[in-house]
Amino acid sequence: MTHARCLCVALLTGAALLLAGPASAQALQGQAPDQAPTAPPVERLPGDMTLAGLAELIKRIDPEARADGNAVQFQVRERTLILVGDERAGRMRIMTPIARTDAIDIEIVQRMLQANFDAVLDARYAVANGIVWSVFIHPLPPMDEAQLANAIGQVYIAAATFGSTYTSGALVYGGGDSNEEHRKLLEGIKQQIAPEI
Repeated sequence: MTHARCLCVALLTGAALLLAGPASAQALQGQAPDQAPTAPPVERLPGDMTLAGLAELIKRIDPEARADGNAVQFQVRERTLILVGDERAGRMRIMTPIARTDAIDIEIVQRMLQANFDAVLDARYAVANGIVWSVFIHPLPPMDEAQLANAIGQVYIAAATFGSTYTSGALVYGGGDSNEEHRKLLEGIKQQIAPEI
C-alpha cells in the first residue's frame, strides 16, 4: 500500500469516527457499542433507502468496499471515498479528503467558498479536523440509485478539480473537454450502480 493511500485510509477512518459518533467508533474498532449515544428520533422523509441498501449499491462500483458499522469505505478511480450515515436521523454523507488546511492559503479558501456558491452544486468543499473535504450531505430515505451515482461522481470530481476549476462536474461552462470527461465519469458510475438508469 502506498504512503498516500495509507494516509488516505487513516484520514478516512478518523473522519468516520469523528463524524459518525461513538457507536461507529466502537464498531470500527471491533467493540460492540454498549450505551453509545445515538441521534434523537426525527421525522423521517418519505423513502425506504437504508445504509445497507447504499452499501449494496456501492459494492457494484467497488466489490471490495468495506462496511464497518455505519460507514462504508470504497474506491473510485484510485480515490478513496467514505459513506457515513445515521438511519435514526435519516442523514448520510459521502466524502473524500483533499488537503490539509495548513497547506492552503486564504485565496484558496475564498475560491472554495465561491465554488460552493456556483460551481460544485450538490457537493461541497468543507473543513473538518484540519482537512479540506469534498462532501455530499443528503437525507437518507429518499436517496435512489441515480442520486447516489450523481453524488459519488460530484464528490470525486470536486476533489479532482480542487486547485483548478473547483467544480463538481454537474455543470461546467466553457468550450474545453471537461464537460465530456465529467459526463463520462458520471455515466460510468450510473451504469455500475444500475445498468438500466
